[in-house]
Amino acid sequence: MAGLQQTNSEMILLSWVRQSTRNYPQVNVTNFTTSWSDGLAFNALLHSHRPELFDWSAVASQQSPVQRLEHAFNIARQHLGIEKLLDPEDVATACPDKKSILMYVTSLFQVLPQKVTMEAIREVEMLPRHSRVTREEHIEVHEQHFSQEVSSTFLLSSCCSKMVVSLP
Repeated sequence: MAGLQQTNSEMILLSWVRQSTRNYPQVNVTNFTTSWSDGLAFNALLHSHRPELFDWSAVASQQSPVQRLEHAFNIARQHLGIEKLLDPEDVATACPDKKSILMYVTSLFQVLPQKVTMEAIREVEMLPRHSRVTREEHIEVHEQHFSQEVSSTFLLSSCCSKMVVSLP
């Protein structure tokens, strides 16, 4: 667990997904955007933990991306109690919204078995960097970090100046 605590939550989530979908050759999740748009990853993730809920081959081979996404979201709602937070048409695009996918996969992570091995995490660490984080996302993270630092510094200096002023 100490090793897991040092790893960021997105990497753990991606490791869990990859580990869970390893036995599905049509599925190769490398990110939280394009890897989900065909609906196979959501269905494979559900099927890997609850294979009794549906026939994988029927879903994988005979449906369109929108139908596969609709299927996965309905299964998750009916059998796992996860509300349909995404519209299939919004996910079946060239670049679905990363935050929305992360939110939904996190919901699945909370109700399905959460076994993640260090081997799976190391595998994600070895993925090409561009597969995991785009340049824009990298810049956004740094901007958020800088903004938080500025806010913290301002808050700290405000508190310190109030303390000095209130001293007799």
